[in-house]
Amino acid sequence: MTLSDTGVAAGDTAAPLAGLTVERAGESVAARVAETHLRMLGAGSAAEPGGDPPEGAPPDAPAGRLVVGVPGGRIGCDIDWAGPLGVPLGDETAVQAACGIMHVHGRAVGEPRPLGLDYASAVGGVLAVHGLLAAAIGRLRGSGAAGVRTSVAQAALLSVGQYLAAATAPEAGRPEEPRHGGPPFDSADGVRFEIETFDAETWQRFWALLGADQSALARGWRPFLHRYAAAACPLPPELQATAAAHVFRAIADAAQAAGISLVRVRGADTSTAVRADRAPWRLSAAPRAGTPEPVPGARGPGTASPLKGLVVVESARRVQGPLAGHVLRLLGAEVVRIEPPGGDPLRWMPPTVGRCSARFLALNRGKRVVEIDIKSPAGRREVCELVAGADVFLHNWAPGKAAAFGLDAADLHAVRPDLVYACASGWGRAEGAGSAMGGAQPLGTDFLVQAHSGVGALVRPRGEPPAPSLMTLTDVLGGLISAEGILAGLLARCRGAGGARVDSSLYDAATVLTGSAAAAGASAGVHGRADRRPLRGPLHDPLPARDGRLALGSRARGAPDRVARALGAAAPAGDVRAALAAHCRAYPAAELAGRLRAAGLDATPVCTDLAELAADPRFGAAVEAAGAAFVRSPWEFSP
Repeated sequence: MTLSDTGVAAGDTAAPLAGLTVERAGESVAARVAETHLRMLGAGSAAEPGGDPPEGAPPDAPAGRLVVGVPGGRIGCDIDWAGPLGVPLGDETAVQAACGIMHVHGRAVGEPRPLGLDYASAVGGVLAVHGLLAAAIGRLRGSGAAGVRTSVAQAALLSVGQYLAAATAPEAGRPEEPRHGGPPFDSADGVRFEIETFDAETWQRFWALLGADQSALARGWRPFLHRYAAAACPLPPELQATAAAHVFRAIADAAQAAGISLVRVRGADTSTAVRADRAPWRLSAAPRAGTPEPVPGARGPGTASPLKGLVVVESARRVQGPLAGHVLRLLGAEVVRIEPPGGDPLRWMPPTVGRCSARFLALNRGKRVVEIDIKSPAGRREVCELVAGADVFLHNWAPGKAAAFGLDAADLHAVRPDLVYACASGWGRAEGAGSAMGGAQPLGTDFLVQAHSGVGALVRPRGEPPAPSLMTLTDVLGGLISAEGILAGLLARCRGAGGARVDSSLYDAATVLTGSAAAAGASAGVHGRADRRPLRGPLHDPLPARDGRLALGSRARGAPDRVARALGAAAPAGDVRAALAAHCRAYPAAELAGRLRAAGLDATPVCTDLAELAADPRFGAAVEAAGAAFVRSPWEFSP
């Protein structure tokens, strides 16, 4: 019996796991996100809620274990905290500290800061779903994979992969001193807002309409444009003052006149209102045309490469689409990347490895590149020829472009009926994002989506005004969600459903974060408050050490007296943080962490230099050197 023999809606594109079961062991965010997504894909329960954990769940997999029950066997996925890293990690705080998230997120304020969301765990949950879906596809194609392992730490490293590559490129040089400041902005009537443009003339027109100093707006353009790469945006303070001199309605009018995208930054009172049960992708069936073609498998997908023999055609820029293609390549697919004549301009963004951008390589190495002018009739014919021999077509074009090119789902399903056609957009099903611009949809970019979805509120502690992280949170998670939907479409096709269309967006990725935060807030009892974010104590932010920073785990943060005793400090009185910080400044972070661990309290030195992380042999199993440091595949498959 095979996966396709279950008979319960086995050919249902929207529910490719229909007729199969899922069990979960572990209460981590990663495990819960993975289970939620598998159930959204149609998996049912093997036992009543509250039943025994999945058989064989190892005691040393604290983040969780998922098992999908299939005819004739089970496919299990272990989610570790540290995975192959030789670093003791046991929770989200430790992972964020050790794997560079605190460092990158904190660049905008000049010091490492934890994200208020369990971001690495959410990414880890999605990676677990990737592994399970890929293993199921591989099993149908003859690989026999029965197990997969991933970790929250590998998820964290993947999320900072571009920054890691840039920091370790030969020409990267020493990191600049952190300089904080920048968006979002506050109007005279107290409205906080974000803006977006990739065009210098649009930037110039907007600020000129508000009467900004010409020198300030000229000095501000470069840091604004490069904030995605730098995760910091030190704008001249005169621009903040200009915004503060105008009411929001006047600012919105100037934005509309200039053509700059503008959205309000939503607060924590609305940030967790997004439905947690809405799937972050939409799967729809392609029109059936005759008998479905057999799923490629003749080239023998191996256990470690369950997508071997499948072909993905990708036409995408920036982060979201290329990362989705990168994930599929890591799982064994051949990815053919379409670039415009002359190549993608982002190839030359410094720092470079040889003649190519390190950041670009972090997302696109290993892909076969063809240059095609898709705006021309001849170019569109070339695309169709590629698609005729492909299994997946992926793009993140602006809304309306696919139809204008004659390369929408219906067009390409006419060429290849069994194609999985994937569109990765910015806003997708978001509501109200364009209200500040008279109904026009703003650019679908990371920081605007963070602002509108409420993620920008949830990444900050209670008491701080909302502000999107300048780490590309939804770009990365959006790419992973797109890949998740594509894998679901491929599995549905393997089970007899034929071709499919997969729609996902950055906003859909944001709902994964706000949904998991809503669930965590409900369990913590914070939903009756105006500010739904959990209250952070004085030891939540890392403590200064002689050579860096030290992040305390949850048990340590709630027990300052025990921390003081373990470190040999006087019992803190009055300002607890100040007292402990004064003591810790005299010792190396690693020594402090060792003392606290010996006392049964978790603590982790904070990564403050990605180049040092890449050179640390404890990370060697997860990071490889190839001109710069690149993150290895985050899955291990076993027969």
